[in-house]
Amino acid sequence: MVAFLGMGLLGSNFVRAMITKGTQVQVWNRTASKATALETYGAIAFSNVTDAVKGAARIHLTLKDDGTVNEVLEMASAGFKPGAIIIDHTTTSAEGAIQRTREWKERGFTYLHAPVFMGPQNALESTGSMMVSGDQDLISQLEPELSEMTGQVINFGAETGKAAGMKLIGNLFLVTFTAGLADTLSLAKALNIPIGDVSALFDSWNPGAMLPARIKRMAGGHYNSPSWELNMARKDTQLFIAAAKQGGTTLAVIPAIAAEMDRWIAKGHGTDDWTVIGKDAVS
Repeated sequence: MVAFLGMGLLGSNFVRAMITKGTQVQVWNRTASKATALETYGAIAFSNVTDAVKGAARIHLTLKDDGTVNEVLEMASAGFKPGAIIIDHTTTSAEGAIQRTREWKERGFTYLHAPVFMGPQNALESTGSMMVSGDQDLISQLEPELSEMTGQVINFGAETGKAAGMKLIGNLFLVTFTAGLADTLSLAKALNIPIGDVSALFDSWNPGAMLPARIKRMAGGHYNSPSWELNMARKDTQLFIAAAKQGGTTLAVIPAIAAEMDRWIAKGHGTDDWTVIGKDAVS
């Protein structure tokens, strides 16, 4: 039997999938109605978080942030079974994950941070990616259970907190990607180009395929053999801004990138490859 704390979209679908596989699950949520709604599927809901974890060998969490995780675990701790294992899927800071691993060990319990790249539908279908790092014996013990929750468990090794860091890196990319896509669609709107045509462009030309080579080039630290000079990239960036303005819209991300390009041009890198703007990140 397991306990699951935090019945948001992700947590509730994790619970439904667990029940489908035959696991008995005790659930709790601060808004009690979200927990009781899962009784329809066979969950056992509790209004008191201490009661929800009683008898559970493993306690899963999908909460908001470091502060919420710390608060809920402290409230629940009086009900922890000796030797209980806490598996936290919340996106938190790496520092917080390291601290909780240490502090709960000192209190006689095991804490593993296992953040995910999964949406609610993935949780229901047991697809997506889950990340872990830290005690490798513990991870080996838990991997069969974690693998049932997701399509892929990615083990980043023995460094506690590394999984939390990798989750933040991945989420930063997703945020940047989406913000850049919003600018892309804003420019299309300004140029009176339908979204369907933009989609058709990316059906034929996949810039995502360039990602591994782009990271390798930036990490290599060699910018004096340009495939696209920074001066030329900056010229195009100004064209984006001007076309958007003329079309009655504004761009959110591109002006900040233009300012960063200007900074590197002022430092004498105008004829270098434009990826030089990432030099400080990799040096």
